[in-house]
Amino acid sequence: MAGFLDVLLRGAILVLASLVLGGVVWTRFVLRAAPGVPPAPAVVLALRVVAAAAAAAALAQVATLVVALNELRDAAGWPVATFVGTTFGGAALVRVGLALVVGYLAVYLAHGPAGRSAWRAFELGALALVATSAVLSHAVARVDSRALLLLLDGAHQVAAAVWIGGLGHLALYAWLRGRDPHRARSVGAEAALPSTSVLGFAGDAARPVDGVTLGDVVVVRRFSGVAFASVLLLVAAGTLLSWQYVGEWAGLVGTAYGVMVLSKVWLLVVILALAALNFRAVRRASAAGHTRLLRFAEVELGLGITVMFAAASLTSLPPAIDVTADRATVGEVAGRFMPTPPRLTSPPVAELIEKAEPLMAPVTRREPIERAWSEYNHHWAGFFVLTMGLLAALERLGLRAARHWPLMFLGLATFLFLRNDPRAWPLGPAGFWESFMLPDVLQHRTFVVLVVAFGVFEWMVRTHRLPVRPWSYVFPLLCAVGGGLLLTHSHAMFNLKDEFLTEVTHTPLGLLGAFAGWGRWLELRLPDAGRAPGWLWTACLTAVGLLLVVYREG
Repeated sequence: MAGFLDVLLRGAILVLASLVLGGVVWTRFVLRAAPGVPPAPAVVLALRVVAAAAAAAALAQVATLVVALNELRDAAGWPVATFVGTTFGGAALVRVGLALVVGYLAVYLAHGPAGRSAWRAFELGALALVATSAVLSHAVARVDSRALLLLLDGAHQVAAAVWIGGLGHLALYAWLRGRDPHRARSVGAEAALPSTSVLGFAGDAARPVDGVTLGDVVVVRRFSGVAFASVLLLVAAGTLLSWQYVGEWAGLVGTAYGVMVLSKVWLLVVILALAALNFRAVRRASAAGHTRLLRFAEVELGLGITVMFAAASLTSLPPAIDVTADRATVGEVAGRFMPTPPRLTSPPVAELIEKAEPLMAPVTRREPIERAWSEYNHHWAGFFVLTMGLLAALERLGLRAARHWPLMFLGLATFLFLRNDPRAWPLGPAGFWESFMLPDVLQHRTFVVLVVAFGVFEWMVRTHRLPVRPWSYVFPLLCAVGGGLLLTHSHAMFNLKDEFLTEVTHTPLGLLGAFAGWGRWLELRLPDAGRAPGWLWTACLTAVGLLLVVYREG
């Protein structure tokens, strides 16, 4: 439980700290806020977002301390004094203080003109908040090249924060502008940009062309330059870090750390492809091009947040270079994806409960009957998802009756709730609330809730029982969240190799879930993109079903 919560909290801190530093860069380099000048409405809005994100980051960092202290609790209680003296405890407390100071400064700057020293403290505080996360990473535990790794890790995280955090502020800006351009005029680009002539534009910056003003174009172009520089630093530092922590090509495939690095790379490749399309749109400087750019930026942001949670999960895994005895071979990994006949019959639950270890006991072995039970569950879940994917494809081809395919989610949810954890209620002896103390059970039941939400909202939208907006966004958002959770999903096992080989198939499932969600999002948000986004998420859903049908644990 503690490990799962720690990963979620670390991911949330990365996202919130990115909104802080990204907001600083947004106000100073995109909106061009200056010392001694009254903040424009757009700057005030960004500063308020920074303040809220900083406060939430401080709260989340305190929560990580509570989780860690609870795990170290003994008969005498929490060892607070000893814990604070550790590198982790001290660094975490420093980051709490930094977040609170930056939040206070953001509120102060939003209230009126401020001097250069206040702005400089604001900038340095936000930079330190992100950079000090390197002290809580693997870098601080290394004996060799520690200083270099700390520097690379800090640079990597700063670059990611500027890019992804800036995208968050860009997406908020675009949302406000698109929601009601006339009411949003007070927080628009033209309110923060006194002149656009320096960038080669003439005329009234507030005059809209298909809802896009020249001030909007200026904002996007400025952010594009900042994002491009951040991406270069991100890729360079990330490549060097990956080589230091993975060591050799076999480590990318045979360890959980290496596979998670590959997942980040795949996500980054897709994000960069979207960024390249955005760069072309910026060069065109047209209203249609900038509308498309802002929609792609939303998807970039969503995938970027997924990357950050994947990065948080890396902190809970030993670097691949340290995993030698428990490393899987390429053949062993490939074997988990080899198609075999699906398991259509289930082992008896009574026999499983008799032979398996108690639910709350530490895992020391995995019996063949447990593997058979798990494979049966995955295969039948795969049939549900594969059927949904095929029906969704038929709906896209014009078969109206196939629009009811989301109801299959309800059958899948019922199956998963009954079968996921046979030693827990309702099949096993462990009580309903007692079983939630294990992270496996908590994650499984979280997924069940997501599956029910998938089915209910998407079916009601497709049968016009709910308006398309905003309810159609529930399905893509939950797909994206579910995909991200799969990337952090873990099984408590007795050795790293068995744990890795069980989880290796979850990684492509998580990636496909994320791509399905954001493909559907793009289909809804950018109808001019044509049929490609719709077929993308449909293909991803079908691929998830196929992977589940061939799932293997032995």
